[in-house]
Amino acid sequence: MARILIICLLFLVQHHCLLAQSTAFGSDTLQRVEVEVFKSKVQWKASPIAIASLSSKELQWYSPISMVPVINQLPGIRMEERSPGSYRLSVRGSLLRSPFGVRNLKLYWNQIPLSDATGNAYLNLIELSDLEGITFLKGPSASIYGAGTGGVVLLQSKQEFSTQKQDRANLGLTVGSYGMIHQSAGWQHQDKKFYSSLQQSHMKSDGYREQSAMEKKHLKYNAALLLGKHQLELLSFYTNLFYQTPGGITLSQMQLNPKLSRQATASLPSAITQNASILNKTIFTGLSDKWQISNRSNISAFLSLNNTQFENPFITNYEFRNETNTAAGLQWQWFSPSRKLEWTNGGEWLFNHSNIANYGNRKGQVDTLQYHDDIHAKQWTLYSQLQWHIKEKWQLQLGISLNNQLVNYTRLNGQPSVTTEKSTNPILAPRLGLSYKVSDNFTAYAIASFGFSPPSLAEIRPSDGKFYQDLVAENGWNKEIGIKGFLFNNQLQFDIAYYHFQLNQAIVRRNNAAGAEYFVNAGSTTQQGIESMIKYIVPDNTHAQKWTLHAFTSIAFQPYRFNNYQQGSNTFNGNALTGVPRNTWVTGIEWDWLKLIYFNASVNVVDPIPLTDANDVFAEAYQLVQCKIGYKKQISHWQVHLFAGVDNLLNQNYSLGNDINAAGRRFYNPAAERNFFVGFNLQFR
Repeated sequence: MARILIICLLFLVQHHCLLAQSTAFGSDTLQRVEVEVFKSKVQWKASPIAIASLSSKELQWYSPISMVPVINQLPGIRMEERSPGSYRLSVRGSLLRSPFGVRNLKLYWNQIPLSDATGNAYLNLIELSDLEGITFLKGPSASIYGAGTGGVVLLQSKQEFSTQKQDRANLGLTVGSYGMIHQSAGWQHQDKKFYSSLQQSHMKSDGYREQSAMEKKHLKYNAALLLGKHQLELLSFYTNLFYQTPGGITLSQMQLNPKLSRQATASLPSAITQNASILNKTIFTGLSDKWQISNRSNISAFLSLNNTQFENPFITNYEFRNETNTAAGLQWQWFSPSRKLEWTNGGEWLFNHSNIANYGNRKGQVDTLQYHDDIHAKQWTLYSQLQWHIKEKWQLQLGISLNNQLVNYTRLNGQPSVTTEKSTNPILAPRLGLSYKVSDNFTAYAIASFGFSPPSLAEIRPSDGKFYQDLVAENGWNKEIGIKGFLFNNQLQFDIAYYHFQLNQAIVRRNNAAGAEYFVNAGSTTQQGIESMIKYIVPDNTHAQKWTLHAFTSIAFQPYRFNNYQQGSNTFNGNALTGVPRNTWVTGIEWDWLKLIYFNASVNVVDPIPLTDANDVFAEAYQLVQCKIGYKKQISHWQVHLFAGVDNLLNQNYSLGNDINAAGRRFYNPAAERNFFVGFNLQFR
């Protein structure tokens, strides 16, 4: 393994690198900015943390309406879109248990949890334009962030003050292939003590397959207020999201016509007949307060409340869910006079109440009641972390948390109704991180962390309507080493890491004969790999043309394997982990001339993907090319931005979001063929 690390390091130094870092367009060097992780601001280069982050500029590289291509440029991060509006997100292969949505990851927005007490989060409710940045913590991070073996996703939106009073308005419109139209508008105010932002957007698309239309209405308001030693913040949004779900098709169907939706069989109707779709109406409000007690200590607190009305006509049933979530947290931080020692203590409490009713689906209409369930879930975390800078060279992070989840399940239409309780015993999750400053330009680090992830509500009570009380939490140790730093007068930034994650009681998705999903514990897996990302900038002061060139490349090598997994008489020991490509490679450039005209392009290469635990079916490898060109001009008080782009330039026939272990071998959700978009954004100040 040491030989592999050396070879990869030499490769990276030869090709120039970065583990995603915020950069300023046109700057002479890659900036060494801080990132806020583990409830503290840390320097990227010096910290013993596996981080990948995207700045506001990097989020705008591609289409302004989709997170998929920009997130997929990061090594070890994979986002999929089964159909417009239906996202899946994984960090280091955590898609194994996610047929849709986001599981096994903790999501926070401005340090307020978006994940609920059952482990689920609706990432598709958020607009890309809402965000100023995204930070990924890769691997188990339960020392502060609670349950999760995949990692943590920290979303950031702007809440900054200004020494001068400023007011801005913006208006945007994007149109594209397949009847796509996206409109946005907003207003923003800043002064010394108050920040306020109101953003609205509306998107519609006919979709690129049968039964894949979508519509999304979104309204967000966030604000911040300085009040003495307190900084108060408000984050709120309302999203009305509707999208049709075309469902998986077979390989022969995809080759014949990739626009097909799920077809009828002898025993089951089609997706069109059943009007397979999802309607999600969610309102969210979160309040937070940071109290600067002194220059050596502060107290932070948050409180959030949200409600989701969820409606899902499916092939085999028609489901309604009413979900109410509450979250609260309190944290105290202490700093030594020199700031070389930092101690953080706190707790987080999440509560979910879900009322779920499943009816028969008769050609898209509600039929007879099948199941009616009432579920209460609680999850709490207590944590403590010490961060110590030792003699300028060493940095130590030592954290531990105590975590628990409790689920009470009641079937209301049973006679008599019976309540079943499912609980994880309080689990200790430690984390140790250590970094050493090899030189002014290089830092080496090592991490050992324990993570666990209880089954989510959709896994213990899946679409087959049963309650799987015996499904237990995943758990395991992650061990990691890496090196990161700068070269060539900080114009090149690199990061390379090797990790080894031993996961026990891995949760795997399966389907019954009717196509309804359920989940089982699949023994243990070995998830080890190498990640690297490189970024290089040619600054505009090195030539007379006044142009700037950014280039990046990222690689993820993930030879994951099942260790001890048997289903009936079938043994899958040694098989590749389902749904995880062995290799992914993304490279791209962005060229800018006089900060007026820009052009960017990227290539995303993905290995074949195993679609069954038996490894008897693989999705073919594919290569995606995406391009965008734009023009920016300041005209008096107006900033004008015009742009156009193309996705899937090579017109690949591929599936972006496979249904693993699918019944009837309906694995494939074909992605869009070559498609285009064009738009503008106006900002007035």
